[in-house]
Amino acid sequence: MSDLFDEPDNATPLEPEEREGLLPTWITYRSELNEAEQANIAAGAAWAHRQRRRDILTEAFVTEFHRRMFGDVWAWAGEFRRTERNIGIEPVRIPVELRMTLDDARYWVEHETYPPDEIAVRLHHRLVAIHPFPNGNGRTTRLIADLLAVRLGQEPFTWGRVNLTDVSETRTRYIAALRAADNHDFGPLLAFARS
Repeated sequence: MSDLFDEPDNATPLEPEEREGLLPTWITYRSELNEAEQANIAAGAAWAHRQRRRDILTEAFVTEFHRRMFGDVWAWAGEFRRTERNIGIEPVRIPVELRMTLDDARYWVEHETYPPDEIAVRLHHRLVAIHPFPNGNGRTTRLIADLLAVRLGQEPFTWGRVNLTDVSETRTRYIAALRAADNHDFGPLLAFARS
């Protein structure tokens, strides 16, 4: 895509005021934005992997992680969205729902409610459903699921082994697996996460 703010199918578009939060002034094409975000995401992921003793199931971790993944590119990185989306809950409910989701995940871990992979995938699904940030929710929550899986003694997920921000058959399967999980069928999402 050449237009800077064209979004792939099934992606959440940014609102005009969110677009104004683009920090690098040299970015004029979507490919440049993707490169800048990818470099920032890699730095954020490296930071997260160094946080071995930190509790990742806290609002403070989630917001700081998002800020570290996108803060070199977007002024609003690490801040909850303030606008309605085609996916996600009302913005006013984000802090409460996020806290409840993280509390649930801690309970699942402590009580071994589900197998480790399922705990991480369920957390990912719930975080995507909340959609706390203006953008980068899928990328952030997939990496959080990876971090949790590793802490639970598993390998990081492969998530279809492709970049899920691009339009592809793999992204279509990912979206379908999320929709199945919306209907309490986590099998497709578990299978996709390890594909």
